Amino acid sequence: MAVAAVAAVAIPALAQDNPESILPPGFGDPAPAPSQTPTPAPKPDSETRPAESSAVVETGLSGLTPSEAADAMVVEIAPPIELPDDARRDPSSVGPLPAAQTGFGDNPWGRSSGKFLSILMRKTDGPLASRWGHILLRNALLTNVRGPGDVNPADWVAERAWLLIRMGEADGARLLVAGVDVADFTPKMYQIAVQSALASADPSALCPIEDGLRKVERNVAPLVRAMCASLSGNSAIAAADVEAARRRGRFDPIDLALADKVVGAGADTARAVTIEWKPVKRLNAWRFGLATATGMEPPAALIGAASPQLRAWQARAPMLSAEQRLASARIATGLGVFSSQALIDLYAQIYDLTDASDLGQTDAWQVRLAVAGKNQDDKIAAIRKLLDSAKGSTEREATRALLARAAQRIPPDAELQEIAPELISAMLAGGFDREAARWVTVVNDMDDQYADRCWAMLALGAPTTQGIDLGGSRVADFIKNDASKDKQRSALLVAGLAGLGRISTSAAGQLSARYELGLGGKSVWTRTIDGASVRDQAGTVALLAAVGMQAPGMESVPGYHLFHLITALNRNGQAFAARMIAAEALSRT
Repeated sequence: MAVAAVAAVAIPALAQDNPESILPPGFGDPAPAPSQTPTPAPKPDSETRPAESSAVVETGLSGLTPSEAADAMVVEIAPPIELPDDARRDPSSVGPLPAAQTGFGDNPWGRSSGKFLSILMRKTDGPLASRWGHILLRNALLTNVRGPGDVNPADWVAERAWLLIRMGEADGARLLVAGVDVADFTPKMYQIAVQSALASADPSALCPIEDGLRKVERNVAPLVRAMCASLSGNSAIAAADVEAARRRGRFDPIDLALADKVVGAGADTARAVTIEWKPVKRLNAWRFGLATATGMEPPAALIGAASPQLRAWQARAPMLSAEQRLASARIATGLGVFSSQALIDLYAQIYDLTDASDLGQTDAWQVRLAVAGKNQDDKIAAIRKLLDSAKGSTEREATRALLARAAQRIPPDAELQEIAPELISAMLAGGFDREAARWVTVVNDMDDQYADRCWAMLALGAPTTQGIDLGGSRVADFIKNDASKDKQRSALLVAGLAGLGRISTSAAGQLSARYELGLGGKSVWTRTIDGASVRDQAGTVALLAAVGMQAPGMESVPGYHLFHLITALNRNGQAFAARMIAAEALSRT
């Protein structure tokens, strides 16, 4: 069964019944598939550890009599802790967000096949064309509701966490993994727990699952054992395990060195490890996670070539400084991983840590001016400067989100028509739809080129249509003025208006036929999302909406895709997300 892989990040794929090794290329042969039958209990450590480990441990016993040495080696094993039944967690309902908060209801997956949904998740690649589409999908995956009945509950959590990791949502994935008791882990769940720990740059999260990895991930288990031994204070055993792994020669030097560096960080005595990045061609989850966990930032060339999802992992890494994380945080914000406020908070940290004499040359100073400048001219100038410095669609959307609070402080004025479309885009990027709607009163006083952009976004994103002209002649005027290729902006506008119910489907059909907008397209995807919508499966609709927005940008999303997904979202309790996605489509094209 084919599985989606993360572009530019060496995170191995998952198979439905035969999970592959989590090790990156160069770590040796893949681990054999775990047996479906119970495996014998592992031997005591004294039998399974290499002879070198025993030698290191026993060096402290020299000079003792045989009986004294025997007594010294006796280890009292604590009795196992039995959790009462009421302390065990149900793996079939896992997620940090209550359904009442996300609006997905108590049964968002309905009677959809869990196997089918799992395939959809594995085949969904990011980044999505829409930032709000990303946020919608994340909320669906993190909502605490019962999953489909035809898949193992732990495997269902694993699939959700795996998709979140590939979206750049390391923290969300970690919350899902932490919601399942280790006693309920499946082989797939073990694999995703490792990926989650690496994406979160937290090797200590591997220690609770160390025993299970010996069966599921035999290749990586020795290094995990070494790191966990060091973190628990057994530095001698950890050093012996690393040396044994080095002698076997099954690991790339960089991967072994990074594990050794984690061992050194947890050791009770200093252990210097030199990391040679020059031979390394690319980052993978292992290299990113272990390097970042020790406070090391990989070389700029490797970070720059990494996928946007990995950059989002770096954006939330607590071991790195705010300045080190800023570039990645902008990418994370553009994707939808970071909120507007999260990026503002990061700039605030940089502002506080910057010398006063250097502040005037920083973006942090421009952000402050945009929000709290002495007069409106200073605010507008700062907003323009930040927008002009943004490179590419993702960074520009991140800048809009960053400026959302600053934009809402600018009172509506037709004299500001040149910057007005960006101010409205910024407010909608931050979710300030009511504040953006205040500009409805001045749109008609603007020149056509500015009025069209502002009107289209407000017609789609405003919470109500009060004061907005949605007549056929106004829509037709927009289409006639549209200079985009194949009138893509017009197709998205009409699709969004019809999906939201702000114009009739018959009117949309007539406009589509007259101007060749192609809104009548049909496919397996349209039939599937329409069916899920009719059956009130809000979670399935959100997942299918994400599938329909797998494109480099909104200019590549077919208009009929937008029509069907907006219609389905609007019908299934996600009207706000539907409006924001529709407005974003016009903002970003």
